[in-house]
Amino acid sequence: MEALRAKLRAFLKSRPFEIFITSVIAINAITLGMETSPTIMGAIGGFLTVFDKIVLAIFVIELLAKFFAFGRRFFLDGWNWFDTAIVGIALMPASGAFSVMRALRILRVLRLISVVPALRRVVGALVTALPGMGSIIVLMTLVFYVFAVMSTKLFGGQFPEWFGSIGASAYSLFQIMTLESWSMGIVRPVMEAFPWAWAFFVPFILSTSFVVLNLFIGIIVSAMQAEHEAEADEGRAALRDQNAKIIDELQAVRREVAALKREAS
Repeated sequence: MEALRAKLRAFLKSRPFEIFITSVIAINAITLGMETSPTIMGAIGGFLTVFDKIVLAIFVIELLAKFFAFGRRFFLDGWNWFDTAIVGIALMPASGAFSVMRALRILRVLRLISVVPALRRVVGALVTALPGMGSIIVLMTLVFYVFAVMSTKLFGGQFPEWFGSIGASAYSLFQIMTLESWSMGIVRPVMEAFPWAWAFFVPFILSTSFVVLNLFIGIIVSAMQAEHEAEADEGRAALRDQNAKIIDELQAVRREVAALKREAS
């Protein structure tokens, strides 16, 4: 039984199986997109439905094989929980009150994250960056709250649609921060009534778009670099262990050769 599990583990971790699952996920993503077209569904809708069921069966068999091969260790890997959740959503009935589940089938594409190692590293880096990003979010919340209160008091009376309340002000400031129609859409109309308004909006843009958002980028880049360095350290450690084993084997061979020479003499 253990030998069978070992062979199955090797097969599940093999490159050909990884390519097969990746290809199935990619093709399924295309077919799910094709199902949104009434013309395509009218022509080959039956085939797409059958193929969708086959793909789901492949995913279920894969999970069962992993559970059999790894046993309790299956639950120690967070990616296995992720795959189980995605497949579980796909298995839920897609009719009646659960008709929305048909749209959630596209979540299967997210399984590429767990299958492709490069994507796993990126997600791992993002998860590692979450604590640092939390402090930046708190900072941005404070900045938004301060500017939202100020803009509501300064411009709310004349521009209630944009700055009539703290919520409306925060939404307008978010639009300004993203630089989406901020000048002609909001700031210039406000400056027609308040010529000095630039002294309010320019510092806000500088402190959010060009400072706080770049802090997010910096934290994520730093986390990805740390993830890459950790992976490189693991590779170097594995190489050192392999070299140490080779050296030990060579030394053992030398000792055996020396012993044979002494016996021959």
